[in-house]
Amino acid sequence: MDVLVVDDEEDVRRMLCVALRREQHQVSEAASAEQALEALEQRRFDVVLLDIRMQGMSGLDALIQIRERAPEPAVIMVTGESSTANALNAGRGGAYDFVTKPLDGDQIEYLLDAVNRAGRITRGRRSEAASGTAGVATPGAAGAATSVTPGAAAPGTMGPQTGTEPGAATGDNRFGLLGDSPALRALLDQVRRIGTSQGRVLISGENGSGKELVAAALHRLSRRSAGPFVKLNCAALPRELVESELFGHERGAFTHAVQSRKGRIEQADHGTLFLDEVGDLALEAQAKLLRAIETGELERVGGTRTVSFDVRFIAATNKDLAAAMESGRFREDLFYRLNVLPVHVPPLRERRTDVVPLARHFLAAFCASEGRATLALSDEAGALLKEYPWPGNVRELRNLMERAAVLIAGETVRAEDLAVWLETPGARDEAVGLRGEIERRESEAVRRALEAADGNVTQAAAALGIDRTNLHRKIRKYGIERR
Repeated sequence: MDVLVVDDEEDVRRMLCVALRREQHQVSEAASAEQALEALEQRRFDVVLLDIRMQGMSGLDALIQIRERAPEPAVIMVTGESSTANALNAGRGGAYDFVTKPLDGDQIEYLLDAVNRAGRITRGRRSEAASGTAGVATPGAAGAATSVTPGAAAPGTMGPQTGTEPGAATGDNRFGLLGDSPALRALLDQVRRIGTSQGRVLISGENGSGKELVAAALHRLSRRSAGPFVKLNCAALPRELVESELFGHERGAFTHAVQSRKGRIEQADHGTLFLDEVGDLALEAQAKLLRAIETGELERVGGTRTVSFDVRFIAATNKDLAAAMESGRFREDLFYRLNVLPVHVPPLRERRTDVVPLARHFLAAFCASEGRATLALSDEAGALLKEYPWPGNVRELRNLMERAAVLIAGETVRAEDLAVWLETPGARDEAVGLRGEIERRESEAVRRALEAADGNVTQAAAALGIDRTNLHRKIRKYGIERR
């Protein structure tokens, strides 16, 4: 690989040059960002090692100019300050990776490995460009890898916009991230900034808030978009199967291992691996994942052969990983490897202005799938939805609108139609305003359903479209006496 080392400390440059030449790399050096920009105009490099803090132009400012003047080489930022702000700014600028000083022991090993991986990516892109194959999508493996098609949204997501009627959800339809609230606009801006980076991303957010959509968007924006987008839900697998799913296994490695199989990391080679609910990984699996990330190599379960891979890791969690680290349930070193570029997905209750447009979008989509005319959403129903706290976030809103599209017989979704399906907190005896009116109507609907069913809770619950437990809760809430 042709590597350019940029650092204003001569001792650091000398040490890096020696280490890189031992690995048979061709190395040039620059004592300032200005010298580096001149060198990039005169020669083609595969990788640039760029210090952040230098006399004159800073590394972060130089990164922006490098991406404009010489976008081909991968840039690895080197700094003595391990701050989230530095990592985030480096990622936004398009850096491939972010390495902290002092550069000794494991850090040098990691840096050299990062140079090898980054250089292979640079040369691979050049080869694709020369052969005219860049941008061709690679289908995912059936049942495991998922190829993401720009403009499409997976079932159960926020989905693409279906129209431009007043109040329709806006946003970025390529990603299924719809809405126009300040919180969503800030998220979309962050996604666009770091999508082109090669840095690892840790997405935090509540269940149902759209973390997987964000991960898919980051993949589509990246230079790996032609490669596979592979997903693994770490919470959905038995502990004994996690390592096999991650790293693969050889034939005979365990009972029922009748043939060798690639793990999700290998399946994601030259693409992106999305580790959902990474906080649920067992500690032993965390240790092996950390080693794989640091080396770019793995061994399948029951195997002895080392397999190299080139994968961008995006992880997501709804857990407090800081608390998990304090209690010893999550490795601190793995956290810092994954949390290079942190992204937080806001809950729906922080996106109040998006609720009604999203509801109308979902309602139109589900009515179309049911083959019926689109239901209107009354102003009172919209006001109720905006007040609701949405503990299940966008997923809960989507499910509610699907239920409305299937079960509501009229042409309009009214507030009282939705109230029986929502837990609307409030003082029953002194309820005022819209919420009080909705609770009054909900109470009447429960009473009517019980009367029509002669007090049979199962039948009344079915008529209301809720489960028996929920109906019992409402009976207690409103003090309804059953005959």
